[in-house]
Amino acid sequence: MELLKEALTERGYNTLTSVQEAVIAPELEQRDLLVSAETGSGKTVGFGLAIAPTLLGQSKTFQTANNPLALVIAPTRELAMQVKQELSWLYRKTGAVIVSCVGGMDMRDERRSLSKGAHIVVATPGRLRDHIMRKSLVTKNIGTVVLDEADEMLDLGFQEDLEFILEKVPENRRTLMFSATMPDAIIKLTKTYQQDAKRLKITNENSQHADIDYRVISVAKHDSENAIINLLRYYEAKSALVFCNTRAMVNKLSTRFSNRGFSVVSLSGELSQSERTQALQAMRDGRARVCIATDVAARGIDLPGLELVIHADLPSNHETLLHRSGRTGRAGRKGVSTLIITRKTQQKAQRLLRSANIKATFHDAPSVKMILERDYERMIDDPTWVQEISMDQNTKAKLLLDKYTPDTIAAAYIRLYNSQKSAPEELSAVSDSSSSERKVFGPSVWFSIEGGRKQDVEAKKLLPMLSKLGDLAKNDVGKIIVQDNISYVEIKKSAVLKFTNSIGKPMRAYGNAELKQLEKLPSDVILTKAKRSSPYSDKRNSKKEHTGGGGSKSSELSRLKTNRDKKKQSNNSQNLNSFENFGLLNDEDYSEPSKQKKYKKKEPKKSINKSNKKKDKDSATPIGKTNSKKNKARRASKLKV
Repeated sequence: MELLKEALTERGYNTLTSVQEAVIAPELEQRDLLVSAETGSGKTVGFGLAIAPTLLGQSKTFQTANNPLALVIAPTRELAMQVKQELSWLYRKTGAVIVSCVGGMDMRDERRSLSKGAHIVVATPGRLRDHIMRKSLVTKNIGTVVLDEADEMLDLGFQEDLEFILEKVPENRRTLMFSATMPDAIIKLTKTYQQDAKRLKITNENSQHADIDYRVISVAKHDSENAIINLLRYYEAKSALVFCNTRAMVNKLSTRFSNRGFSVVSLSGELSQSERTQALQAMRDGRARVCIATDVAARGIDLPGLELVIHADLPSNHETLLHRSGRTGRAGRKGVSTLIITRKTQQKAQRLLRSANIKATFHDAPSVKMILERDYERMIDDPTWVQEISMDQNTKAKLLLDKYTPDTIAAAYIRLYNSQKSAPEELSAVSDSSSSERKVFGPSVWFSIEGGRKQDVEAKKLLPMLSKLGDLAKNDVGKIIVQDNISYVEIKKSAVLKFTNSIGKPMRAYGNAELKQLEKLPSDVILTKAKRSSPYSDKRNSKKEHTGGGGSKSSELSRLKTNRDKKKQSNNSQNLNSFENFGLLNDEDYSEPSKQKKYKKKEPKKSINKSNKKKDKDSATPIGKTNSKKNKARRASKLKV
């Protein structure tokens, strides 16, 4: 253990994390452990320290490598390689030989490494099982097994592989199981393959991921992608991770963000191992600053210094939310996790946060003004201002001052600085209700247009035509009413002058149709509009409406209203079982289906007696079925005769 302490000191570990201190307690040296710890809590170094007494005993260094002494199983290739790197520097002075066996790598190279001997094997479940079945890995000397991210391995479908591996290793082994969450499957696995395991729960009960600032960003439905662009521009994080639920979404965002000037890499299941490695290396060395990934592809990856996590698509459960967000805010660093929500997904977001015991703050997406102000702050705080000026720079600066004024040079510098950044997006305001725009449409003027339904005039055709002819914006046009031979359009009062000037005189629309400005909408049109919105109009009255039968319809509406009022007086007004309380027809207003539409009645099938049915079958001769059983039997009987 002394050599391990020296390695920790050289690595800069002055103090251990809570999970590291918990697993190396002297009373737990030989016990099985079930550890519930958050992602990024330092558990890799923790179990590296915990298994040292079992592997080394009283010795300071390892003896010559032969058959493995310990197995460390991780869910993904990336996590397995990261675990190997961590254990390599931790055990370097002890002379430990650490071998990795992961999918996507050459199995022959792994077999050769195992044949030379190893003290610790770090592997993924599928590849480890293959080596055990091929007998290239001997398990008889294994005294310790570590399952890292056990819940992730079960989610990925490795339960059968894990059970196979645990049954092949000696029963007197020591088993350490680490998991961020504790589903029932983990508890069942513990009871089966661990002996008197000590449960350690290191997570903070009051706050999940205390170093992570959870933010919920509410946007309009069509602005989700624009909001992500603005978030990336606002934070300008050295490395950011954007999570999507599908490969298609990953490809879509990767293409768009790349076109917008962001340095982007993507991770999805369709990539090969070499492509994944190159993408992660680009993030680590700073060549790429944004990684767009699916949940499965991003499991187990460790990006040092990750500052921002964006959930472009909400995860399916709160465990996935914690795993996603746990990529940032590691080892005492601060991080930001943002959830992009719309009106449709806000309830799901609330359920996820409540289930994960997370307190989030709610914000609007960064606006263009906020981003530009943040850019200015970053420009002022740039360390370039305080760097020493070289002779060449001083000479060129004097030439610039001789040619331009200081204001011109400063303005040019700001323009050059901003030109290197991707332009932020203008976002729409998040509306509380779809009808709010109509309520605040404001003062308006009505126009009539010659032509209606009989001339195949439709509102969806009128809107773009009027916008083009009258130079109108979409918000300048209000309601459009189309009748049989005439149509009416509502235009915002502030846009009327521009509209009439663009149309010219005489005012004509499509096909030389006459266009007139009205003082107010005709009363019969208002009545017709009210009649159509009534839920009590039947089919016959709607025909009268189209042919101008307004008076009879008005009396019909008053009759229905009287009947409804009478029914309310006779019945309890709080009767929730009444159809009327649900906006449907009451019993008196309901008409029989036969009066509304005539349906052709299906004649009932004639009942056939089983005995008669059997006789009909026997007497019937199948026609056109040369290969039927009956015909074959008949042909065979004729041949016998």
